[in-house]
Amino acid sequence: MKKALLVLIGGLMIGAFTASHAKLPAPAPKSDAEKSADAAKAAAAKARDAELLGKAQDKAAANYKKNKGISMDAAAPAKAAKKK
Repeated sequence: MKKALLVLIGGLMIGAFTASHAKLPAPAPKSDAEKSADAAKAAAAKARDAELLGKAQDKAAANYKKNKGISMDAAAPAKAAKKK
């Protein structure tokens, strides 16, 4: 029984080793339509990321101004009053 189990485990290890070193076929080249579709997806993702980044930056700036006590309306007249 032990001998059969050892032979089975040895065979599985040899099979796993040979399968891990097997060559894979080369991927099929993409057509122009697939390339343009991939480029369009990438451009849309980049635009969406830029929009989300802008929103996050606006939110962070508003939070900073709120917590520091700086307001857009109050800051402009205060500077004008100091100059007079």
